[in-house]
Amino acid sequence: MTTSMQTTCVWPTFVYRDARAAIRFLVDAFGFAENAVYGEGDRVDHAELGWPKGGGIMLGSPSEDSVISDLPPGTGSVYLVVDDPDALHERAVAAGATIVRGLRDEDYGSRGFTCRDPEGVFWSFGTYTGS
Repeated sequence: MTTSMQTTCVWPTFVYRDARAAIRFLVDAFGFAENAVYGEGDRVDHAELGWPKGGGIMLGSPSEDSVISDLPPGTGSVYLVVDDPDALHERAVAAGATIVRGLRDEDYGSRGFTCRDPEGVFWSFGTYTGS
């Protein structure tokens, strides 16, 4: 199987009780780009947020016809690669993220931190790009 470097092939997905507030938080606190949001009023049927270094996430409001409807809102954990974890840490704190593991250097060479968004999703950021 061959894929283009421009194609995003992994999309973590999340359900949020207040998906519109989650979108605002993820854009303001972490720097996601709001690429697409579909739905009316407070409801978000589908949203795509892009990560500046590539890739992205999808999210939406709870829905009875969703295949992930059994997931409690705010469930999940994602790791994202960043160039400057110290600056992102400051930005996340200023936006109200709950820091659960502060900035630290890992023995495998990464520097990063872990926080939770207002609905409880875990977000880890670090310089480790994988092997």
